[in-house]
This record gives sequence, structure tokens and C-alpha cells, in this order.
Amino acid sequence: MNLQRKFMILNWFVQQKLSACKITKKIKGDYLKFLIYYVKIIDSLNEKIGKTLSWLTLLLVLLVCYDVFVRYLLKQSSSAIQELEWHIFSILFLLTAAFTLKEDKHVRVDVFYANFSPKKKALVDFLGCVFFLIPFSILMIWSSQNFVLTSFKINEVSPDPGGLPARFLLKSMIPIGFFLVLLQGFSMLFKIISGNKKND
Repeated sequence: MNLQRKFMILNWFVQQKLSACKITKKIKGDYLKFLIYYVKIIDSLNEKIGKTLSWLTLLLVLLVCYDVFVRYLLKQSSSAIQELEWHIFSILFLLTAAFTLKEDKHVRVDVFYANFSPKKKALVDFLGCVFFLIPFSILMIWSSQNFVLTSFKINEVSPDPGGLPARFLLKSMIPIGFFLVLLQGFSMLFKIISGNKKND
């Protein structure tokens, strides 16, 4: 009888362990599904934004050509055209930075990373995301709030005669751009955690 009771207790203990393992596996499975879903959504979002806004490069080239033609051949100048040029450049730089990060096309100046093994590259990327990319993005979003809100409150426009209106819209691209980078930074981090980060 005593032996039978011990066997029942042991059997119950094993069943509990098996049940706990199943729950743990389910949690891990759900967690992994969330990571994959997040990566898919954010990568798709930034890819669409990046590819759509890339057409602004053509517009920027045409504007610069027009500006040069008018300024040097016709001896005329337009503040609105000149401002539009750097407005477009600012939008391109800020809103496509996340897409560039996704494609891993940011300029790298290093003598070590290229020769690292995939595991070491993943570790460097992980530490870079956790200690530099994500904190810096949060800092930029937080520190630009007053800058942008003040511009909205005063309905800021260009101080130059004939300049463009609604400069507050351009300034709002700063937190939006860094928010997209922040989202992409988490996507990059999740790829490393799930083992889906590809290193060339």
C-alpha cells in the first residue's frame, strides 16, 4: 500500500512536469509567433514607406536642375524652390532611414565586423540595438517633442520672403522618422532573438 501511494505521487509529479512543459512550449510558441508577426508587419511597413518615398529622389533631382537653370541662366532665384529642395531631402533622410536599416544598407566604417562569424555579428547587432539604436531613437523622439509642439503652436512658417508655409509639418518628420527607426530597431532585435537575422 505504501509503495502504491509512492507510485501514485510519483506519477502525479511526472504528469505535472509534463503539463508544465506543454504550457512552457505553448508560451514559447506564442512568443515566437508574436516576434515573427511583429517583424513581418514592421518590415512590410517600412519597405512600403521606403519604396514609395524613393520616388521623391527623382523629384529632388528635377528641382535641383530647374533651380540651377533658373539661377545661372535666367539670373532668377526662388526661396520656395530652394526650401522645397531641402524639405524633400529632409523627408527622404528621416522617413527612409528605417527602410535603409531594414535592408542593412547604412554605411559601415569598421575593420572587424566584416570578418566576424554570423554569431559574433548577431551579438554585435544585438548590443548595438539594445545600448545604442533603441535608446538613441527614444531620446530623439522625447527631446524633439517641445521643438515640434512649439512649431505647431506658433504656426511656424519660413522666415524668408516667398518661403514655404507650414514648417511645423516638416519638423514633425523628426519624431515620426525616429519612431519608424525605433520600430525597425525592435524588428532587428527580434530577428536576432528568433535566429532569423541574416548576415552577409
